[in-house]
Amino acid sequence: MAGSGQLALRTLSGSGWVRGSSSALLNRLKDVAVVHPGFLSKDEEETLSRELEPQLRRRRYEYDHWDAAIHGFRETEKSRWSEAGHTILQRVQAAAFRPGQTLLSPIHVLDLEPRGYIKPHVDSVKFCGATIAGLSLLSPSVMRLVHTQEPGQWLELLLEPGSLYILRDSARYDFSHEILRGEESFFGERQVPRGRRISVICRSVPEGMGPGQLSPAC
Repeated sequence: MAGSGQLALRTLSGSGWVRGSSSALLNRLKDVAVVHPGFLSKDEEETLSRELEPQLRRRRYEYDHWDAAIHGFRETEKSRWSEAGHTILQRVQAAAFRPGQTLLSPIHVLDLEPRGYIKPHVDSVKFCGATIAGLSLLSPSVMRLVHTQEPGQWLELLLEPGSLYILRDSARYDFSHEILRGEESFFGERQVPRGRRISVICRSVPEGMGPGQLSPAC
């Protein structure tokens, strides 16, 4: 199980936000499973949260999902942003996406209640391209990645408020990912208390899909 044993204590040198089952795996995935802590300032995080709140408030939390992957959530798609929000998304695109990659529009916004969680799943390649990047707002959480064929290989990402995570290529296709529920929310020996969490998720366009086509949530 991820989180137990001596291998679980190894972290990549210089990173306090990524843990893994081995140093070899951490090195192999260091460019495809990335956390940028403090990507947003506190003011930017608050600005983005305030901009999203009116649209989210009109929706109720749900406890089932079209593919049974999410529990205790509400979600929306947002295509029109304030100048401040647009500037932040431009920074995300520059930091996370390769030249020539087009982002899906609209942007996916996912709101998890304090008891909400995302079950292990692999995003469909039909609806999401090679790169996903997410801004985390309001509450810290832990994302766990587990290899679909070799479950002894895993990573955990500490996603603090204001952080940006990036999953691309093999981290997208070969690993499931999940957001741990409250009682499982540990990063090593450190408990990471869960509260309400909003994520703003940018995705590259999959092959054969135009940037304006709407897709199910990844």
